[in-house]
Amino acid sequence: MKMDNSKCDAHGKLKNGAVTEYFKDGSVSSEGAFVDGEKTGEWKYYLVNGNLKAIGEYRFGKLVGEWKWYRENGKLMQTGSFDDQERKSGLWKRYHPNGALLDEGEYAANKKVGEWRTHDTKGKLTKTTHHKPTK
Repeated sequence: MKMDNSKCDAHGKLKNGAVTEYFKDGSVSSEGAFVDGEKTGEWKYYLVNGNLKAIGEYRFGKLVGEWKWYRENGKLMQTGSFDDQERKSGLWKRYHPNGALLDEGEYAANKKVGEWRTHDTKGKLTKTTHHKPTK
């Protein structure tokens, strides 16, 4: 996925307002907004095939809140949230290519905590692991 991290436009001014970015073939690669050169609000990223790849929110240029990522087949790949320091936090879930839940568990400040459950492609629980909170 092409992510333009430049804070300035072609004229050297900080980006402001709605922005649509494109792949070389002219299809939309991302849509969102800037305020004073920082990504803000909801952003959508697309695959070259036009399907949604990721959707989530930025605040002051950092990923925050719940984000969702998708596979080329349109099925969810993973969901999860970020705290205001752009660290993984809260419930995260990953999915097999067929859409079945792969694993799920909690993050706190980018570290796995508590019980994590892993499932096979048919949804059967195959493994449970426990992660201790860091001090």
